[in-house]
Amino acid sequence: MDGNFFFFFFIFAVLRGTRRVSDPCGRGNFRLLWREDKCLAWNKGGAMPFLHGFRRIIYEYQPLVDAVLCVVGLEEGAAGQDHRSSSREDEDSVCSSLVELLERESQSAVFLEGISYALFKVAERGLVHAAEILLRYGADVNFEDPVSYYNPLHIAVLRNRPSIVRLLVGHGADIEKRDRIHESSPLDLASEESERLPCLLALLDLGADVNARDKNGKTPLLHALASSDGLTVHNTENIRLLLQRGADVHAATTDGETAESSLVFLVKEALEANVEDAAEIGNFCLRATQLLLAHGADPSCCLNEDGEPSLTQTSLEHFDLLFPLAVLLLQSGASFVCSYHGATCWSGYKLLFHRLQTALQQCSDKDHVSELLEQAEFLLDLARVNFPTLPLPPRLELPAPSQDTHSHTQALLDLHRRVVEQEASPPALRCLCRVFIRSHLQPWPLEDRVKALPLPDRLKDFLLPEHTYSPKPGWDCFRPQHSLR
Repeated sequence: MDGNFFFFFFIFAVLRGTRRVSDPCGRGNFRLLWREDKCLAWNKGGAMPFLHGFRRIIYEYQPLVDAVLCVVGLEEGAAGQDHRSSSREDEDSVCSSLVELLERESQSAVFLEGISYALFKVAERGLVHAAEILLRYGADVNFEDPVSYYNPLHIAVLRNRPSIVRLLVGHGADIEKRDRIHESSPLDLASEESERLPCLLALLDLGADVNARDKNGKTPLLHALASSDGLTVHNTENIRLLLQRGADVHAATTDGETAESSLVFLVKEALEANVEDAAEIGNFCLRATQLLLAHGADPSCCLNEDGEPSLTQTSLEHFDLLFPLAVLLLQSGASFVCSYHGATCWSGYKLLFHRLQTALQQCSDKDHVSELLEQAEFLLDLARVNFPTLPLPPRLELPAPSQDTHSHTQALLDLHRRVVEQEASPPALRCLCRVFIRSHLQPWPLEDRVKALPLPDRLKDFLLPEHTYSPKPGWDCFRPQHSLR
């Protein structure tokens, strides 16, 4: 409909019938627009419900809401201020004035709706004492804002008001209530921003279901990961808390989205970013991966039945750019083949050599060539820590020296030859023992359990070779694809 129509209709309504409520701030009477018949006629058939909700506020109980907000100091122009710093005397005076107003207006036909909407407003600002009084006079703790469809608990979480969250839940607010637009629960909303961690903690302490799912099957953990971009939003502590409180690390949405698929998405974003953003996204991905691994995530399993690449597969496909992630995964026992389908799905050895061949062909810097070969050999050694023998593919397509005159071809072939020779020999007994002990100390991380073993320190160090790893300059961050030299 034409915007001018709404404007002229609004002006017409203002000039029609009104009623008055007392003005506690002494600025003349508040005018309450009263044309409910028009509202209902315009909303026949349920059309445009948010507009109907907006009209109900305007036509029925806005004056009472304005009066309450005026008393508590939330007048127009002061909405963004935080009023929690007022003195005890000021709070007592406000509470007394609010009680007087509510007593005076308690017989109003729209009293309960007015104070319920006022509860929504004071909850948004974190005014605990005012909220307590409104609740005592019968404000609906589950009142739904007719415009946004949020209730007071939703808005308290969105504005990070943990004291209000505890107050509302203590007065019977539905802690699992989902809004009608996004189907988000208070816990979903709290998980999506790191600043809302206090509310997240409060909700979990109050009994919110850490594994409740929205209409798409998304849990709070998946909300926390999906909302993290690694640049402006870092929900690391939210993720940590959810996992500590029992969040299912294997949960999946109806579309197959998982915690690991969110990380794979971010990892690929880092490959397309600039150098600084890639490094920052990488830091978040590493922290989140450590948390997921510590709670039983399998990074080497395909993400879905379509064979979407796993986190381990992705890191090995671009090991030179995602080196810290590849190191972390192999240090944490990630399989060198698909842990569900086996080597028929993907082989870490094949991925490593294919990527190495591609990177060497694009490289003209001798120092960088040496670095690539060293990184590849280091990853192979890490893989052997948890698996006594590497699953070598039966056929590996490598260039023959006569077919490829590139100066780095021989170095690639020499590395492959050394690996084949090493795998042809029986593994050392000490390595077999290390693999056996580490496999019985899972899940990762193993450090605390290794330290508790009745063994000499030198044997504990042997069981944890990852502790001897010190990244060389430039090896400790993600690199975007355009940084290839």
